[in-house]
Parts: sequence; structure tokens; C-alpha cells
Amino acid sequence: MALSKSERKLRIRRRIRKVSEGTEARPRLAVFRSSKEIYAQLIDDVNGVTLAAASSRDKDLDAKGTKTEVANAVGKAIAAKAKKAGIEAVAFDRGGNLYHGRIKSLAEGAREAGLKF
Repeated sequence: MALSKSERKLRIRRRIRKVSEGTEARPRLAVFRSSKEIYAQLIDDVNGVTLAAASSRDKDLDAKGTKTEVANAVGKAIAAKAKKAGIEAVAFDRGGNLYHGRIKSLAEGAREAGLKF
């Protein structure tokens, strides 16, 4: 029996979450990608707290262009918020998505802005 695309993604997401747990010193950078927008959060799983968040819907994000370019800007924005909160290293959680396209662009933007993972 073949798995549907959503069931496969859910399995991958659960497998990633088992391995990468976010702490206060090294939170989990969780990425959610919808068809139009992209969201990123820094999550401390131990305390169950979101430390910082950025998305393509933020009013202060002045990114124009393709969805990939916007994702890169979101990566830079979450890295800036992480630096402001005193966070230098994160555990990357791609949320069951392939490391390709917008997910990869967000990760590269975060790395360019100085986040380590």
C-alpha cells in the first residue's frame, strides 16, 4: 500500500522531530511552507516556548520578487531576530519538506546572516 504525499510528509516530520530537539541554548529552527507563504520559528522544546518568529507576511519584511527570494529574506530576518535574542546556533527542522527550493533558500539566508547549523 502506497502512502499519500501528506502521510509521507508527516512520517518524515515525526522522524526529524525525534532526532532534533530544541533547547534554550540551541533552539529548533522550524520551517513551514504553504503554497504562497513561508514561516520560520525558533522553538525551545524543553520549555515549550517560541523564542522568535519571522514570516513572509511580516509587515516589516520588505522583500519583493520570487517566492525563493522572499524565503531568503525570511531566513535573514529570523537570523537577525536570533542574534538579537543571543542565539548563535540552531537545529534546522525542514518540517518534512525536501531541502530544495524555498526551504534551501531560507536556510542559506539564515546562514548568510550568521546563524550556525
